[in-house]
Amino acid sequence: MAITDNHAKKATNITLSADVLAEAKSLGINISQACDQFLRDLVRAERERRWQSEQAEFVAAYNRLVEQEGLLLEPWRMF
Repeated sequence: MAITDNHAKKATNITLSADVLAEAKSLGINISQACDQFLRDLVRAERERRWQSEQAEFVAAYNRLVEQEGLLLEPWRMF
């Protein structure tokens, strides 16, 4: 599921602390936009965390292989 800026909106109900909501409104903060962006960032971070967890064994095995045998194209490396 890709998260993009071009997406359909869906109305929903959420519960927020009254004092924070009032102050955000008084500061002119767009509540929907702020919640949407925060949730978007949270979803992206959770996906990354899960991918890293799911791929940890492969990454560790690959790193061991590189440690033992070096990089395959090392002789042609220019840096």
